[in-house]
Amino acid sequence: MAATWEESVADSINAVYLLFSAYLVFVMQLGFAMLCAGSVRAKNATNIMLTNVVDAVVGSISYYLFGFAFAFGVGSTSNPFIGTRFFALNDIPNSTYDYSYFLYQLAFAIAVAGITSGSIAERTQFGAYLVYSFLLTGFVYPVVVHWVWSSAGWLSPSVTGSGLLFGSGAIDFAGSGAVHLVGGVAGLWGSLIEGPRVGRFDAFGQPVPMRGHNATLVVLGTFLLWFGWFGFNPGSFEKILVSYPDSWSEGNWTAIGRTAVTTTLSGAAAGLVTLFGKRLLVGHWDALDVCNGLLGGFVAITSGCSVVEPWAAILCGFFAACVLMGLNVVALKLKFDDPLEATQLHGGCGAWGLIFTGLFAKEEFVVQAYVSGATGVKRPFGLLMGGGWGLLGAQVVELLVITVWVSVTMGPLFFLLHKLRLLRISIDDEVAGLDISSHGGYAYNAHQEDVYPRFYTDYLRMQESPS
Repeated sequence: MAATWEESVADSINAVYLLFSAYLVFVMQLGFAMLCAGSVRAKNATNIMLTNVVDAVVGSISYYLFGFAFAFGVGSTSNPFIGTRFFALNDIPNSTYDYSYFLYQLAFAIAVAGITSGSIAERTQFGAYLVYSFLLTGFVYPVVVHWVWSSAGWLSPSVTGSGLLFGSGAIDFAGSGAVHLVGGVAGLWGSLIEGPRVGRFDAFGQPVPMRGHNATLVVLGTFLLWFGWFGFNPGSFEKILVSYPDSWSEGNWTAIGRTAVTTTLSGAAAGLVTLFGKRLLVGHWDALDVCNGLLGGFVAITSGCSVVEPWAAILCGFFAACVLMGLNVVALKLKFDDPLEATQLHGGCGAWGLIFTGLFAKEEFVVQAYVSGATGVKRPFGLLMGGGWGLLGAQVVELLVITVWVSVTMGPLFFLLHKLRLLRISIDDEVAGLDISSHGGYAYNAHQEDVYPRFYTDYLRMQESPS
């Protein structure tokens, strides 16, 4: 039956909305590039910007060839763990909406590799970036997406009938787990296997500050990411013109506005807590730490942005900041070196976001987001909201299986690259900077103070005179 005029208009508006959301999420690549460039030392600026470009170009091809199939493949041979019908973009129905959906999911996929690149910045061979980016975008991340977001996924809250895990399914609306935890765990293994940067810890194991070289780029990147998050979270409704069957005055357009507000409030609360928390800990106001705290709040709310009240989003951001600052302290104690705090920020705050949703999700909003607002439908919701243990249990399961899955795939990959001496650059190249050793020149005309820093001179002197 041919679509009515009203249905055609609605489909067109929904496609435009999804495309616009995809563009916003893609802008986050620029945000990542600016944030990363400002957070590293000047002698590595070109390298880190190029890795962000590589994440986009390699990830796009990888996701087109393999990733989209693993994430959303269906067919008679499919199973609840991996979509086994391999298909490229030309095999999905030739309609505007389907292509829009592919582009939106592609924008999410390339963001994951960008998260991991921050953890292994300033000491990694460029070829290693190409290898891990291709595998992460084309296989590791899409399998998690299939579990959580595909209608055939065993963790999905959208499965019909009695197939919901614990009667609930895991609510990870825009990807605190599926996107951020995946990237954070991958970064954890990469950073652990590579070890800390030269000079990050002195002979007594005490941390040596290695601050980023450009606060302006960090702040610019943070605001670009904030802007992109309005596509990341509200855009995950995918269709704006969806009316709830039992309430024609309400629809996705009402929930989309609330989702944008909860996203903003969580990030703002986390930024504020970090501002004063770091002031108490280090004795001064720190713009770079506040930017990371702000992003931690966004990461945490990404799971439950559509199913919690605005007041709960403020609590989410408050504890996300505490998680981030606490994990940063633990990282230094364990001599763990993540130049952009990506593991702590995306991994730690992503994990907290999953737990937060299991505690504070509101039943009415769960029904809106996953059952189109139908009346008379009961779904498990947040434990602290009176909804029982079902949803929280599903959230914990998602957290655990993502951690295990990424660990058993990316961990061995980084270890193999390490054993083949394809992972880390030499000490001399690291000290000189990746820009000059791998990319033919520095991003800036003069920063010779970074080329032979005093700690390296002291290191050479100690090697000559151990006593």
